[in-house]
Amino acid sequence: MEANLLRPSTRCAAEGHATEGHPCLPGDALIVVDVQNDFLPGGALAIPGGGEVIEPLNHYVRQFVRLQLPVFATRDWHPREHCSFRGQGGPWPSHCVAGTHGATFPRELQLPPDVHVVSKATQPESDAYSGFQGTDLMQQLRDLGCTRVFVGGLATEYCVRATVLDARAAGLEVVVLADAIRALDAQPGDGERALAEMKASGAQIPPASQLPGGQVPGEQMRGRVC
Repeated sequence: MEANLLRPSTRCAAEGHATEGHPCLPGDALIVVDVQNDFLPGGALAIPGGGEVIEPLNHYVRQFVRLQLPVFATRDWHPREHCSFRGQGGPWPSHCVAGTHGATFPRELQLPPDVHVVSKATQPESDAYSGFQGTDLMQQLRDLGCTRVFVGGLATEYCVRATVLDARAAGLEVVVLADAIRALDAQPGDGERALAEMKASGAQIPPASQLPGGQVPGEQMRGRVC
């Protein structure tokens, strides 16, 4: 049986568990960050274990669809001569070029037909890790009355981190789906440092061990230090 989405307390109290949570309410949205073929095994910029985020993300998508809550999916949608590519002096191999197989969402990712797709880093001279940078994501969330977002995807220390920090800066509540993110870890510990930074910003990050099978944090999140 799928777990119900439960709203964590917005006030942080002493470490511990409450006995019950509140049902998920209108105002929540799911943001799937950059789960694209080029970031998956065999892709041009593969994230170690990147494919492991798909199953839990599908679980979250099903829950949000069932509750008629919005689902967003961000994507790198680069021009061929993008400034982030090594051929242009950037740090990355060419990846997620608009219109190519590498830029598309994998077939296994079960996004709904009405998913809100947000394309970023679409200009050759401008990079963007955050789903909010240079896009209308914040305006779409405002138009839908969203005040809290659940965020998962790739990669932890890059686009997930930047999206979470921008969401917090915009005043949104954020829950990072710890079972549905993976880090590149180009430098050992990059992912853990990014998680610490997101937590310091006020994002709630329940341990993956508390999210078996992609369970959205529920009563275990209430009353936890955030």
